[in-house]
Amino acid sequence: MDQSPLPKGFLVTISGPPGSGKSHCASRLAEIYCVPHYSAGSIFRSIARERGISLEELSEASAHDPSIDREIDMRTEEYAKNGGCILEGRLVSWFSEGAPKLSFYLTAPFEVRARRIAERENLPIEEAIAKTKERQESERQRYLSIYGIDISDLSGYDFVVNTSIWGKEEIIALLRLIIDLYVSTHFSRT
Repeated sequence: MDQSPLPKGFLVTISGPPGSGKSHCASRLAEIYCVPHYSAGSIFRSIARERGISLEELSEASAHDPSIDREIDMRTEEYAKNGGCILEGRLVSWFSEGAPKLSFYLTAPFEVRARRIAERENLPIEEAIAKTKERQESERQRYLSIYGIDISDLSGYDFVVNTSIWGKEEIIALLRLIIDLYVSTHFSRT
């Protein structure tokens, strides 16, 4: 398939829980459409580097310091304002108002996501299950207390995709078909 850039200012957001495949899909789509890919995880890592602390230390601090999440979201909003990119992260769809966008929520059954995390991080499955449950609950509570956002409410997403029913490349092909169809029916080709 030909590479076709996204319309000027158009934004694609990809959200989902840990292990859903959002990072892989976002980076591949950015390659396909020749646009930048920004992730909340990359912003988080940048903040840790800027502060001279480890990811674990910043993660622990963020559980008690809402300014860290607000900093991530402020930077995310800046990327979203300009559009022309793929934004990936847990709350990117919530913090990307204004730009024309298409938003995806990727998910998979918990057991599938835990197995993916165990493989990716070279962890025993039991450890991956425990860490993932703890992370999900911590994030759910933080986002609810800081923003009043219930991350289990999927009504704000254009498409919810179960990434466990196909392989990685089939999921990319599906997302690309949706994006291309949306662009061809919502943007003029002048």
